[in-house]
Amino acid sequence: MSASSTIADLVNGLELARALIRCPSITPKNEGALDVLQGALETLGFTCHRMVFDGDDSAPVDNLYARLGDQAPNFCFAGHTDVVPVGDGWTTDPFSAEVMDGRLFGRGAADMKGAIAAFVAAVARKLAQGDKPPGSISLLITGDEEGDAVNGTKKVLGWLADRNERLDACIVGEPTNPTKLGEMIKIGRRGSLTAKLTVFGTQGHVAYPHLADNPIPRLLTMLRAITATPLDQGSEHFPGSTLAITTVDVGNTASNVIPGTAQAAFNIRFNDQHTGASLTEWLKTVLNESAEGADFDLNIRISGDAFLTPPGPLSDLVSGAIKDVLNVTPELSTTGGTSDARFIKDACPVCEFGMVGLSMHKADEHCAVADLENLTKIYLKVLDGYFAAAARA
Repeated sequence: MSASSTIADLVNGLELARALIRCPSITPKNEGALDVLQGALETLGFTCHRMVFDGDDSAPVDNLYARLGDQAPNFCFAGHTDVVPVGDGWTTDPFSAEVMDGRLFGRGAADMKGAIAAFVAAVARKLAQGDKPPGSISLLITGDEEGDAVNGTKKVLGWLADRNERLDACIVGEPTNPTKLGEMIKIGRRGSLTAKLTVFGTQGHVAYPHLADNPIPRLLTMLRAITATPLDQGSEHFPGSTLAITTVDVGNTASNVIPGTAQAAFNIRFNDQHTGASLTEWLKTVLNESAEGADFDLNIRISGDAFLTPPGPLSDLVSGAIKDVLNVTPELSTTGGTSDARFIKDACPVCEFGMVGLSMHKADEHCAVADLENLTKIYLKVLDGYFAAAARA
């Protein structure tokens, strides 16, 4: 995008999407993506705040919060400009943002620079119509959603709270649609707990097992104990929670040695019947009972609890906009992985709707140019509907 861009230049999101994709912002690097976005938003009259957060053992992350207006209510679009590594198998340059056969190719086209461009284009169209909303529009954009997610959205929300600045509703532009635009809105997400289990024994020669203490059988017994029965059968809006073992390893390169330790890692994706804390207690209880006195260590990381924005005004608003533009009634879903909505849900009602996710994180990631246009129309209708309701209130 040119530094001299006008509102008229921004009503079509394609060129902004291409400019964002051309920034190789592999998490947690910015590589100019937020500069491009800030320039576009300042053209529209947004006040922009840039903030860099870091930690003792994490890389610094550049973030952007921009707001148009200073009155309530404050409708927020949220997302991330960081992308996953490129990988192999591309037939185009992943950062050239080529348009071929009606599709925009590049890392981030689907997840989620295309949606960010649609955010901006929707606001540009509203302003081009001379329609100043009775409230505020904001964008909360981070650079570490695809990474550790510790120096981004969560800390920006803390910064907003310190300023007594409130978000009243939010759409996160994650690629929620499995195969075609309009199929699915996410109204919640499962929680995620990752654990590493290490069982300790005593190394020894396989010919003299009585002189060693083999940790592998006990590790297998403990894993059987936590996988023997389903965690639950699901709830009203969520599927059943799942526990998946992701690795079992002893690091043993010798066939005649009993190892001294054995490790396993597993992940639990859990619904609203559990919390990370309750699952931690369950794991400790079951593993202690099945360990039969064995020495073991359990390391747990909880990336977020399950959350739900119950079907209501926000999901109705987004569903109605999709129906108006595409004549499709979307499914309200809680499937899939985690997103930064797990942090935003503590601030305001939130749902997710963005591009088609079929190519995200893959080689030749892309979005249809027609989808970019329709997504812009949907976001504009959401803004129109939200502020029309606010004006009536």
